[in-house]
Amino acid sequence: MTTEMQSFVASDGLTLRYVIDDYTDPWKEPETLVLLHAAMGSSRRFYAWVPHLARDFRVIRLDLRGHGESGAPSEDQMSFERLGQDAIELMDHLGLQSTHLAGSSAGAIISQSVAMKHPDRVKTLASFAAPPGMKVGRQDYNGWLAKIGAKGVAAFLRETIADRMDLSQVEPGFVDWFVAEAARNKVESLALFVSTVAVVDLTPDLKKIRCPTLVVVPGADPIHRIDEYQLLKQSIGQCEFVVYEGLPHNITDTVPDRCARELLRFLKSHTAGSATDA
Repeated sequence: MTTEMQSFVASDGLTLRYVIDDYTDPWKEPETLVLLHAAMGSSRRFYAWVPHLARDFRVIRLDLRGHGESGAPSEDQMSFERLGQDAIELMDHLGLQSTHLAGSSAGAIISQSVAMKHPDRVKTLASFAAPPGMKVGRQDYNGWLAKIGAKGVAAFLRETIADRMDLSQVEPGFVDWFVAEAARNKVESLALFVSTVAVVDLTPDLKKIRCPTLVVVPGADPIHRIDEYQLLKQSIGQCEFVVYEGLPHNITDTVPDRCARELLRFLKSHTAGSATDA
C-alpha cells in the first residue's frame, strides 16, 4: 500500500515528479494506470479519482513538466514530442512495458499522441474533455497568455471560471482551492506549455490509435465544440463516446467521482480481473 511522491530525471536532464497510489491486494500484480492532468493543473487535481481507482489499479499521477512539483523547463526543453516522451520515460523508469493511459484536457491530447506513436505501450486510452489537439478549436490562446501574463493565473481563471465549471454543482470552497492550485504553477512555464500545445492537431493520425478508447466530453463546453470531439469518434476504431450533457469544460474537476467511475467501468471491461473482483 503506497501513496507517495517520487521523482526521476528525464533524458534531457529535467527532474519530474509523480505520485504512486496503490491499494491493490499485496499478493497480486496489479495493472497500472497513468493519469496526465490538464494545463495549469498538477497531479493533485486527480485527488478525488484515487479512491475509486487505486483499489483495483496501481495509479501513477505525473506532474507534467512546468507544473506542480516537476522542474521548470527552458524553452528548448519544451516541445509536444517531449511531453509525450516524458510519459514513456516514466514507464521505462518504473519498468512498465505497457499501461492504461488516461488524461484530462491537454493531458488527454498528450495521451492521444502517446497511443498513436507507441501503440505497444498503451493498453487502453481514456480521453476526457479533449479534442484531437487545441489547434482544432477556435480559442484565442494568445489572448489567454496575454491575460495570464498581465493579470496572473488566479485572476485569469476567476474571469473565465464559467467556461470551466457549473458553479451550482461545486462546493463553495472548491473554486478557491482550484484557483489557488493553478496559481502554484509559474506563469513562464504555463506560457511555454500552452503555446506548445495550442498548435497541435492530431486529427490526421487518429486512425493510428488501435487500443480500446474511452472519450468523455462535456456537452456544454464553450471552449471546444461537440463536432471537434466527434473527430475522435469518427476516426478511432474501438471508441466508446460518452457525452456529459449540460456541463462546461472541466468535467474532470467538477464531477470527478462520475469521471472516475466511468473510467473504472471502462477499464474493468477491458481487463482480465481486478483486486475487488469475486
